[in-house]
Amino acid sequence: MFENKERTDIAELGEFGLIKHLTEGFKIRHESSIKGVGDDAAVLNFKDKEVLISTDLLLEGIHFDLAYVPLMHLGFKAVQVNLSDIYAMNGIATQITVSIGISSKFPLEAVEEIYKGIDLACNKFNIDLIGGDTSSSKQGLVISVTSIGYAEKKDVVYRNGAQEGDLLCVSGDLGGAYVGLQILEREKQIFLENPNIQPDLEGKDYIIERQLKPEGRRDIVDLLAQMEIVPTSMIDVSDGLASEIMHICQQSEKGCTIYEEKIPIDPMTYETARELGLDPTVCALNGGEDYELLFTIKQDDYTKLKNDVDISIIGHITDKNSGCKMISKSSVVHELKAQGWNAFKL
Repeated sequence: MFENKERTDIAELGEFGLIKHLTEGFKIRHESSIKGVGDDAAVLNFKDKEVLISTDLLLEGIHFDLAYVPLMHLGFKAVQVNLSDIYAMNGIATQITVSIGISSKFPLEAVEEIYKGIDLACNKFNIDLIGGDTSSSKQGLVISVTSIGYAEKKDVVYRNGAQEGDLLCVSGDLGGAYVGLQILEREKQIFLENPNIQPDLEGKDYIIERQLKPEGRRDIVDLLAQMEIVPTSMIDVSDGLASEIMHICQQSEKGCTIYEEKIPIDPMTYETARELGLDPTVCALNGGEDYELLFTIKQDDYTKLKNDVDISIIGHITDKNSGCKMISKSSVVHELKAQGWNAFKL
């Protein structure tokens, strides 16, 4: 995508030159993208669809650590975590804007690596880059992505639609991203103490990738459409399973019961958590950054997805007065508490 081999000062290009350099290789894939990068504003036309928009901000030192996060992976992840919000509305993401704030320590080649990751995400998820902004930053690297998508009005799913008796479902497996992060943090500390020791990540590929290169579940949106299932509520698992369940219950004014034994945890996540002295269930409930889809369905839809190995039914919705509870593997009832990521508790 880029051919620069030496260190190039970004100031040589200027703001508009930088934007042109970084974005001119991006393709337009959707008819709804009437005008993309290159004018004062993008022009979109979704005709009779409901338009979905979401924005996320990623800050160096808060959301990512460049000691172990490759810039290309960061670009990819910055896009997909934003697309995940569109999928969580049962929608199809089609466009993004990307704005970055860059400190003077970054040469052009470093920023190109970020945009290579952005381009990979656009190719994988069929997305048009249609705009954004660049600026200098005195506080490290800042990335802001806005995602845009659409859905038919009848297909848009909110957090507040869960009904008593609905089944609580989640895609994929949980806790891997958090456990992967603990491995990366451990190896960082070892490196800081002795730079001659190489990172020991052997056999941990899956959970490391869950942290560094997660992927939004567009495939689940497509699968539900094929099954003719419109969830009654849905949210993506970015802040931890417990937190997301409670968002649905609070906004739907309902309670829930989930079962610990039903929570999907990959064997590598389970074994590594144990190695690190962590409870795998706690990692799944409170770790976050899995970007799976948590949703509720009517009991009548159970037969449509009961045999799908990538969707787990972990519990059901109850009345509000019952509260949010988890039944442990030993049949002990625990109150479900949200202890996941809090953006303002640093």
